[in-house]
Amino acid sequence: MPGQLDGVACTPRNPVPTVDIIIEYEGGIVLIERRNPPHGWALPGGFVDYGESVETAAVREASEETGLTLHGLRQFHVYSDPRRDCRMHTMTTVFVARGEGRLQAADDALSASVCRGDLPREMAFDHRTIIEDYRSGRWG
Repeated sequence: MPGQLDGVACTPRNPVPTVDIIIEYEGGIVLIERRNPPHGWALPGGFVDYGESVETAAVREASEETGLTLHGLRQFHVYSDPRRDCRMHTMTTVFVARGEGRLQAADDALSASVCRGDLPREMAFDHRTIIEDYRSGRWG
């Protein structure tokens, strides 16, 4: 809702909420190759729809991009560095869950893979940092 700041009408600018999911699957972590810019490998995830909880958005995005069903969904951490997404200021709530089903890239994912070792060279956003934090037991 627009407000006033020192008598001048203004519209608040807030970070855009997103979710990312660390999906544990077949001894590794699911990564998707992004179909749209910014290109590269990433955790499954996306924007939270208006009227949707972050938990519901995580389940929806995982299903849309990987075809997997999530079990044991739990929050990992929030990442909010204004530079994490080159398109705009986003704030992501990262979840961890076990994936079940057949991994299949769909929607915004060009391909999907299970990463069991070294991360791909071309990672999107701050997802390398998120995965390194997860693997080391650090919070972001």
